[in-house]
Parts: sequence; C-alpha cells; structure tokens
Amino acid sequence: MASLTGTQRLVVTIAVLASFVTFLDGTVVNVALPAISDELGGGITTQQWVVDAYLITLSALILLAGSLSDAYGRVLIMRIGLIAFGIASVAVAASVDPLMLIVARAGQGAAGALLVPSSLALITATMRGEIQARAIGVWTAFTTAAQLVGPLLGGLFVDFLSWRMVFLINVLPIAITLVLLSRLKLPEHPRGAVVDWASGVLCAAGLGALVFALIEQPRLGWGSPAIWIPAVAGAALLIAFLVRQARVTAPMMPLDMFRVRNFGWGNLATLFVYAALSLNGFVVVVYLQQGAGLSATAAGLANMPVTILMILLSSRAGALAGKYGPRIFMTAGPILMGCGALLLLTVAIEFNYWWQVLPSMIVMGLGLSLTVAPLTAAILGSIDESRSGIASAVNNAVSRVAGLLVVAMISTIVGGMLDLNGFHSAALVTAGLMAAGGIVSWIGIRRIPAEAAAAEADV
Repeated sequence: MASLTGTQRLVVTIAVLASFVTFLDGTVVNVALPAISDELGGGITTQQWVVDAYLITLSALILLAGSLSDAYGRVLIMRIGLIAFGIASVAVAASVDPLMLIVARAGQGAAGALLVPSSLALITATMRGEIQARAIGVWTAFTTAAQLVGPLLGGLFVDFLSWRMVFLINVLPIAITLVLLSRLKLPEHPRGAVVDWASGVLCAAGLGALVFALIEQPRLGWGSPAIWIPAVAGAALLIAFLVRQARVTAPMMPLDMFRVRNFGWGNLATLFVYAALSLNGFVVVVYLQQGAGLSATAAGLANMPVTILMILLSSRAGALAGKYGPRIFMTAGPILMGCGALLLLTVAIEFNYWWQVLPSMIVMGLGLSLTVAPLTAAILGSIDESRSGIASAVNNAVSRVAGLLVVAMISTIVGGMLDLNGFHSAALVTAGLMAAGGIVSWIGIRRIPAEAAAAEADV
C-alpha cells in the first residue's frame, strides 16, 4: 500500500484493530457454545441467546452509534467503545450463570456498536476512489479473517484453557488500539449533538421483542400469548421506528440514503449474504462438535481454508472492484458461496472432513473473497463523506440484523435439533440466501464513477 500516506496507513491499522475486536468476539463464541452449555446448562435455547444477546444490542445501537460518531467525533466514540468493550468482556468471562452471561454479552454488543461505524468511517473520511477501495479491501481481509479465525482461537482456548478465556482474547488488541489512537491527529468536525435517542429505544425494543418470539417460539408455539404478543409488539415498534425516521430532522437511519442505487441494493444484498454467513457459521461449528464429534480446536480449524483465502485474495478483489466496478464480483461471489453451501450436503453419518467439508470451505472462501470488499466499497463509496459514519452504521446494522434474525430462527430451520437432517436443512437455506444475494447484486448494483458518487448521494 505504498500509495497511502503515513496518516492513512495509521488510519487503516486503527480501523482494522478496532473492528477486529467486535468481529472476533462475534464469532469466537460459536465454538465455545457447547462448553458453555455443558457448564451453565440451557441447551440450544441458551446457545441462541448467548449469540443473539450480543447481536441485539449491536444491531440496535450501531445506528445510534453512527449518529454519535458524526455528532461527537469518530476518535472519541471509538475510545469510549474500546474501554467499555474491555470491561464487558471481563464481565462475560466472570459469569456464573446463563442470565449473567447473556446480560454481559448484551453489554459487549452495546460497546461494540460504538466501534465498527467509527472505525470504518475513518477510512471513508480520509480516502476516496481506488485508494479507498484498496484500503477497504485490507480492512475487509483482516476483519473478516477475525470472524473466520475466531472459531480456531476459541477452540484452542476451550480445549486447553477454558471457555471463559475465549472472551479475554481481545484485551491485547484493545490496548494496542488505544495507544495508536492517541497518536492519530486528524481534524474532526463534529456536526453537533443532534442524536435521535427515541429512535434508538424503538429499534432496540422492537428487535429484542421480535427476537424473543423467534427464539422461544419452537418451545412455546405461536399460539402462546408469550410469543405472539412480543412478536406483534416488536413488529409495531420497528414500524414506528421506520415512520419516525421519515419524519425527524436528524434520523438515526436516513431513509433518503436508500434512494442512492448502490446503497439501497447493496444493503439488500448484505441482508441475504450476511444472514447466510451467520447461519453457516453457527451451524457448522456447533455440528462439527456435537454431531461429528470433533474437538473444539478441530472444529475451529475446519474454517481455516476460508481464512487463508480471505487474507490472500480479499485486498486484490477490492482493488479490482475499484478498477472494474463491483457488480460482477458481488454477483459471482455469493453464487459461488451458495455452491459451497450445497457441497455440505455430502456430509454423512460416516464423517470425513477432507471429502465432505474441505471442498465446501475452499469454494466458500473463494466466493467470500470476491464478495465482501467490493460489497463494502460499493455501498460506502456511493455516500458522501459527510455522512460516512451513519452510512457505515446502517450497512453494519443491516448485516447484524440479518445474523440476529437467522440465528433466532435456527431452531425452526433445523427442525428443533441440530442433527444431520437439521444440518442439511441449514445448508439448503444458506445456499438459497447466497443465491438471492447474487441475484440482487446483478439486478441493482452499477459502477458509479468516483466523481459522480457524491452527486448521487445528494439525490
């Protein structure tokens, strides 16, 4: 990245490390779920809540955090998020029962919400055009690798130390990021403290109620008032949230941004692709332990081909997308990942990783490498720099909500039990979601010249 200035290199490093913390913690937990369930109890329902408690607050508050980032300055918000995330991580590691663990995970999600939009906004605020696409490619390679290497690190900690230590992995990157952040000197121009707190409450309450209904529905049934009342209330609160966004002067999620073609269609593609990634990430790691009988470390190692391919290819894909446009990459990548998901249908009772899982991981890794950097660049590059914080927050919120909802529906998708049939059902759903992401990208994504992006963002 010789074309970047020293300050831009520092920005990319800080953005990578700050995002690494949240992306790592969002996936490292998957491999620890069986060990958590063995020690604290609760079965698949508790496992779903451990994942979704983090995603509820992260998804709901990441929009608010985007506004805070633009209102008070990205560096300040990032610093607060790093410190809060460290404190919440210690609380997770010290949990003595499922309730304490779930509450602490929600705290982690709230702190993580402050990190991702502010970190990516640092890149979009200091770089444009092909340089920005290349920088986002580097950011994507390492942050996505954090998601993919998380199961391996988690497996090693679970097998040789404790599942509690899994949540302390991020202490070192937090400390390093805080030091580097103190050295970053950027002129920040906060727009003022106009933050829509009421919308934050509507979004968080709506998502929380809806997810509660989806997770508990297989146990209680849709006919139970404990299910349909939260479901209806959650949907009503989310509708109220959208109505409010159209009316307030400083919305958390400016709906006019969705009139920008690449932003609107790109976020729809994000919804499908990240729902599929979340479903696949949860099901594969847990099934390899509980169904195929692998150790936590071996289950984590299963994802290494994807990680290696992401590190090797993602930056290059981002640069090529900046040169040739993102449409072909965002179409071919998800469809290729869908083919990789279908290869998981070869998994049988007589389990063999090398013939049944490895081919899928290789194909998924190639597809993911083609997809993520062009997707991020297409969406954020279409929005003016002055709204980079909220644009990043919206895109990240979409990806988190996608994961949140699909994890809440896992019991329904796998038929209540993650056995071989349930595993195959999840693979089919994953393939369908990936295909939808590719089709949406082909229909909606267009190459926008850098000089025209700002004009379209103001439409």
